[in-house]
Amino acid sequence: MLGDPRPVADVSTGELARLFAPHGGLLTLAEALDSFPLLRFNVDVKAPAAAEDVGRAVAAHGHRVLLTSFDDRNRHAALAAAVRADADVLPASSGGKNAIAMLRLASALRLRGWARRILRGLDAVQIPERFGPLRVFTPSLVRAAHDAGVEVHVWTVNDPERMRALVAAGADGVVTDRADLAIRTLSPH
Repeated sequence: MLGDPRPVADVSTGELARLFAPHGGLLTLAEALDSFPLLRFNVDVKAPAAAEDVGRAVAAHGHRVLLTSFDDRNRHAALAAAVRADADVLPASSGGKNAIAMLRLASALRLRGWARRILRGLDAVQIPERFGPLRVFTPSLVRAAHDAGVEVHVWTVNDPERMRALVAAGADGVVTDRADLAIRTLSPH
């Protein structure tokens, strides 16, 4: 990170601010939520140690935050921290890798009741289009999620043609490194 070999988790917020100062500065999650009150945030809780701080930061902004993590324990810990911080509205929630794997199996076997149980309490699933040779984003998975009232977001999509194709096939959104392309490609003209 910016020439510093240490993992981000080993660097204090103050040190990060100093490192990023010449590059436009650094906003904490809480500062970003406060600074951009009209934006929605997709927050991936990468590490267990971050869950408590993330939960506290999003507590006052739950109506515009979707919490996700590969590890459901991280997401649950952040949601619990938001509850402890007296969140008015809990953030939306996306299932982790275990929920996604079970949903992929349930949808392939057309086990709708099982799929609904897997998706209970979730607002979205954020999935790759493929995992190795396995296609994760399938019509049956989209149908199972939508039948349960759950959105399907596909990551990481940086190609405009793939964005259009996925949305046409039922994706409710894409996670991208290229927000500029997504806005131009998917916004109604």
